[in-house]
Amino acid sequence: MPSIDPIALTQALIRRPSVTPADAGAMDLVEEALAGLGFACRRMRFGEIENLYARHGDARPNLCFAGHTDVVPVGDAAAWRVDPFEARIEGGVLIGRGAADMKSAIAAFIAAADGALAAGEAKGSLSLLITGDEEGVAVDGTKAVVAALAAEGEAIDHCIVGEPSSSAQLGDMIKIGRRGSLNAFIAVEGVQGHVAYPHRAANPVPVLIRLLGRLQDRVLDDGYPEFQPSNLEVTTIDVGNPATNVIPRAAHARLNIRFNPAHTGAALQGWIEEEVAKAGDGFGGKLSVRVECSGEAFLTEPGPFVALAADVVEEVAARRPELSTTGGTSDARFIRALCPVIELGLVGATMHAVDERTPVAEIEQLTAVYRRLIRRYFETF
Repeated sequence: MPSIDPIALTQALIRRPSVTPADAGAMDLVEEALAGLGFACRRMRFGEIENLYARHGDARPNLCFAGHTDVVPVGDAAAWRVDPFEARIEGGVLIGRGAADMKSAIAAFIAAADGALAAGEAKGSLSLLITGDEEGVAVDGTKAVVAALAAEGEAIDHCIVGEPSSSAQLGDMIKIGRRGSLNAFIAVEGVQGHVAYPHRAANPVPVLIRLLGRLQDRVLDDGYPEFQPSNLEVTTIDVGNPATNVIPRAAHARLNIRFNPAHTGAALQGWIEEEVAKAGDGFGGKLSVRVECSGEAFLTEPGPFVALAADVVEEVAARRPELSTTGGTSDARFIRALCPVIELGLVGATMHAVDERTPVAEIEQLTAVYRRLIRRYFETF
C-alpha cells in the first residue's frame, strides 16, 4: 500500500530552509523517501550544489520528473504572517517558502510514484532529476547533471518538470516551450574631463545612449508559431557620477533579450557585438561587451506525449489545459537536450512572494494527476 503522504512530505521539505545555494538537508529527505521506494539514488555534487538522480528500473521507456529543492530568499520575514519555514496550514492552505515553487510538486510526484509502483503500473523506468540550483546561476545544477548523464548515455524518453505552470486554476496551463534568454553587459570607457572643456575629454554617455537606441529600435520579430514576439529590454544604465561639472570616465549598461525560435543566442550575440563595434567608430575611447546566453528557445511539438498529459489533466481536473510557451526560463531548457519535456505543476501566482502558499487540496489533486499520468504513460509508450 502507498505510504507517502504528499502533504506531510511537502511540510518536511519546506522546514528545510534550502535558500540557494544552501541545501539544509532537503536533498537528504528526497533521497530517503525515494530509497525507501526502491529507487537507486545517485548524489551528483557539482561545486557547492547538491543534485540527485534517482531511477527505479532499467527498462525503457524511462519517464523522468525534474524539479528543484532550492528556494528564493524570504525577503522581509516580518512581512510574512507566519514563519516562512514553519509550513503551517491555515484554512486548508499550506503557507511557506517553496509551497508553490516547487517543493509541493516534488512531494506530489514521489507520492504518485509510490502509488504507481505499489500497483505495478510502472512497466518501464521512473526517474527523478532533482537539483539545488534552479533559483541561482543554474550552472552546477540541472545543466551539469544533464551533461553528465548525456556523456554516460543515460536514456530518458520523456520528462515532466514540476514548475508551477498553472495560471489561475490547477491544470489550466501546460508549458510546452520557453523563450531563450540572453544578457549583455556593455562598457564604454572614455576620458574624464571638465564639462567646460569637452575637447579635452571623451564623453562615454552619448555613445552609450546612441548604441542602446539602435539596439532598442530594432524589431526583432513579430512572433513565432506558439510564441510571443521577442523583446529586448535595457535593465540598467550606470555612470556613477556625483558631480555636475565633470564628464565621466565610463558608462555601463545591461540588457536582456527574451527570444523565440526565430533567433539563436549566437546570432543575437553577433548582432550586438557588431553594433558595439560600429558605435566605437570615431570615438576617442573604448567599447566592450560581454554576452551570456542562459538558454536557447525551445518547443516540444504537440504530439502523443503532450496530448496524453493534456488528456490526463482534463480527466482529473475537469479542464482542458492551454498549451503555452509564456513566462521566464526553467531547467526545461537544459533537459530538452535529452528528451521531449513539458512543465506541469501547481498555480504559480504566489511563487517568490511573501506568504507563498498552495491549497492542500491542489497538492492532492496534482498527486492524482501525476499518478494517472504515470499509469497512462506506460500504457501508451
